[in-house]
Amino acid sequence: METNFPRYWMWSEAFEMLARAERMHRQFFQPPRSSVAWEPPVDVLETDRDVLIFVALPGVEPAAVDVLIDGNELIISGTRTYPAEMGSASIHRLELPQGRFERRVRLPAGRYSGVERAASNGCLQITLHKTEARNG
Repeated sequence: METNFPRYWMWSEAFEMLARAERMHRQFFQPPRSSVAWEPPVDVLETDRDVLIFVALPGVEPAAVDVLIDGNELIISGTRTYPAEMGSASIHRLELPQGRFERRVRLPAGRYSGVERAASNGCLQITLHKTEARNG
């Protein structure tokens, strides 16, 4: 196997150079950073009368979330803050994202009459009522 050592070494060097080039490309050609720290995951469901959006936001009060319809997108934004116990607690693990979040969700075609919010099993449930039936 030692007779193949230079070939393996060359491949590992080549892969390392490609990885370095990719890191540099991401560093220099990334879009401008905004104040948004993370994007929550969403599920979008459609019924005959409503569009239901479930946003995974444990620990965030529904009233503290801004919800806006902008053209064919729903913009969901707000801030998830550390719990008050954080100041005096010993930290063993922090996996839930904190800080400002924003999520843009493309909506199914149609018109919507209003936005309702509710907490549902650790998610924010957003209900958009359809104002007219879609054709087709």
